[in-house]
Amino acid sequence: MPCRVLLADDHQIVRQGLRALLEKAGHTVVGEAADGREACELAHKLQPNIAVLDLAMPLLNGLDAISEIRRVSPGTITILLTMHTDRPYVLHALRAGAKGYVLKTQAADDLIRAIREVWGGAVYLSPGVAVGLVEAYLSKEEEPKDPLTARERQILQLVAEGKTTKAIGELLGITFKTAESHRNRIMKKLDIHQTAGLVRYAIRRGLVRP
Repeated sequence: MPCRVLLADDHQIVRQGLRALLEKAGHTVVGEAADGREACELAHKLQPNIAVLDLAMPLLNGLDAISEIRRVSPGTITILLTMHTDRPYVLHALRAGAKGYVLKTQAADDLIRAIREVWGGAVYLSPGVAVGLVEAYLSKEEEPKDPLTARERQILQLVAEGKTTKAIGELLGITFKTAESHRNRIMKKLDIHQTAGLVRYAIRRGLVRP
């Protein structure tokens, strides 16, 4: 069944390719976003059936955008489209409410299959990550918990993108003092006390690209 789809990826050429792929399959792309904040705004405005989100997007990463989209557009089903195969990313996405996790390295029809499955009420994982999750379950591996709150992750991402504390406050609608307090709390929780260290941590977590 054709769906109304929102695409979010900071690379225009990727969005163009995805749009062509989805429209060929009979779906309608109702909007395109270049960052996570714009994706949330468009989801609220357009109420799409499906939102396909990149993981590492400016201003708000795909993982945290999932939760916000669920809040502003409860009927929208989210699919994460990413290069990351590590189990923590997959588990975080599923816990945030994503119904699909698709690898960019898979064949193009993998995304079409994912849309069909999640629109039908199922959860879809690319074969490359599904095997790893099953192995983790069978071996009873425990994934480390994220020490940061959603707000702290958002601020960490903005710090890693080079935003000043003043700019972060303006973007998030909070005072300079509150933004600075969040930043200090992040450093304390992570035991990282330099901006360069925060950037490296954000890259490892997939919040920003190297």
